[in-house]
Amino acid sequence: MRKSDFHYELPPELVAQGPPADRSAGRLLVLDAAQEQLSDRQVRDLPELLRPGDLLVFNDTRVLPARLFGRKDSGGEIEVLIERVLGPNEARVQARASKPLRPGREIAFADGVRAEVVAREGEFYRLRFKGTEPVETLLERIGHVPLPPYIRRPDELADAERYQTVFARVSGAVAAPTAGLHFDSALLDALAERGVAVDWVTLHVGAGTFQPMRADDPRQHQMHSEWLNVGAGLVEHVRRTRAAGGRVVAVGTTVVRALEAAMRDGELHPYAGETRIFILPGYRIRSVDALVTNFHLPESTLLMLVSAFAGRERVLAAYRHAVARRYRFFSYGDAMLFFPPREEQAA
Repeated sequence: MRKSDFHYELPPELVAQGPPADRSAGRLLVLDAAQEQLSDRQVRDLPELLRPGDLLVFNDTRVLPARLFGRKDSGGEIEVLIERVLGPNEARVQARASKPLRPGREIAFADGVRAEVVAREGEFYRLRFKGTEPVETLLERIGHVPLPPYIRRPDELADAERYQTVFARVSGAVAAPTAGLHFDSALLDALAERGVAVDWVTLHVGAGTFQPMRADDPRQHQMHSEWLNVGAGLVEHVRRTRAAGGRVVAVGTTVVRALEAAMRDGELHPYAGETRIFILPGYRIRSVDALVTNFHLPESTLLMLVSAFAGRERVLAAYRHAVARRYRFFSYGDAMLFFPPREEQAA
């Protein structure tokens, strides 16, 4: 297995640079792997594509305004992306500057906010912010929406709302669980009327989700650690759903990763803690029966996860179809719905 096995050609103009006019106005490419069928639908068609008794599982993480712009005490400009808040006044960050940062140097941000470089930790730095204002509070005041690098524009006021799901409630992510961006109150109401239940996990998406894979052999890639919580209530909800013949439908790859990290001995258990789980073809996904997800970058870990769920050749063929039909790609783009056959999950 090589990372090039997950390459596909994508015209740059298909990378969505902004959200659709309405959250649920996107297109939905449906892959029914059991029937080997593709169909072009709309996100608003989800209620008729699901069945009463199905359970949609969302990620309720809330994105922090985690991008900061400042100057080093040497005068050079710097861009900082918060990877994780470590305490009231400390954070682990990625930094984009002309030279590596040295411990003891200071950075000045907007509105008089200052931070000291405490240490380097691999590809990250630990910053300690001056004063008593908690990190999350100052981010809300001076931070910018951490749009992905393939969105080639500065963040705008509208992004503060649209790069956030309508059900976001647990702060800690630095990237959105983008499959959830398609859901608005009208669509959620229509799903409820259909008899489709909803529930939540929390997985705080880290900046590592945008890191390119450097190893040619994906099995040598090391995932960044992310914090998650799969609660006892959700575990029981999943058990009841499957006992009644319903399907568990993950909304986003982060939900799959959270649920799979909480699997032990073939069963889902409550779990709160860290995960570095990396799902590749050959891995047996047991926690979900269908998946709603956006389109993912070529050669990315997320494309590999989707390929583990529905088969690499099948997924890449669907991506070629999406390119030919001019779907919009990545965070603000369109979505897919996968129904893999049971035997694929057992393969």
